[in-house]
Amino acid sequence: MVGAEKMCAIVDWKDRSTCVLFGDGAGAVVLKRAPSQTTKGILSTFMRSDGTLAELLWRPAGGAAVPFSDTVLQERSSYVKMAGREVFKHAVRQMSEACDRALDGAKLTGSDIDVLIPHQANNRIIEATAKHASISMDKVYVNVDRFGNTSSASIPIALDEAIERGRVKPGTTALLCAFGAGFTWGSMVVRF
Repeated sequence: MVGAEKMCAIVDWKDRSTCVLFGDGAGAVVLKRAPSQTTKGILSTFMRSDGTLAELLWRPAGGAAVPFSDTVLQERSSYVKMAGREVFKHAVRQMSEACDRALDGAKLTGSDIDVLIPHQANNRIIEATAKHASISMDKVYVNVDRFGNTSSASIPIALDEAIERGRVKPGTTALLCAFGAGFTWGSMVVRF
C-alpha cells in the first residue's frame, strides 16, 4: 500500500494559510495475510466519507470536473483551498469517531494501545484525538513538526519511522487513524 503526495504542486504559495502546512512525501507498507490462528495482523478497520463537506478542503478546478485553463490559472482555482476552522472541527470529530470505531471493532480500549499513529495534520488535532481515545501523548507518534502535512503519505511515513525507532516491534498494538479531503476518514487497529 503506497501513499504519495506532491503537495508543493497544488498549494498556492501566495496563500500563507495553506502553503506552510503541507509537505511532499511518500511512504509504503507491505501487507500480507496473517496466519489463521494468530492474534497478529489487522484486528479491525473503519472507513467513512461525506462528500457534502468537500468544499471545506478541496481544489475547485484543474481536474476532471473543471479542467485546467487560462481562466483557472488566472483565478488560481487549481490550488488547495481550505476553511481551516471548519476543517479542524470536522477532523477532530471524525478522527475521534474513527478511533472509537476501530477500538470497538477490536474489542479494545485506549489503554490497550501501545502506539497511536495518526494522520499528521497538526499537533492540536493529534492531541485532541489522543485525548478522546484516552491515549497519553507519550504513546503518540508525531512527525508533523518535521515534514508538515504530507496528506495520504503521513501515516506510512510515520509508521516507517516508528518501526525504525523501535516504537513498533513484534507484539505492538497500534491504532492508525486518518482524516482527509473530500471528506474521508478511517482507522485500523493492527497487532504486529
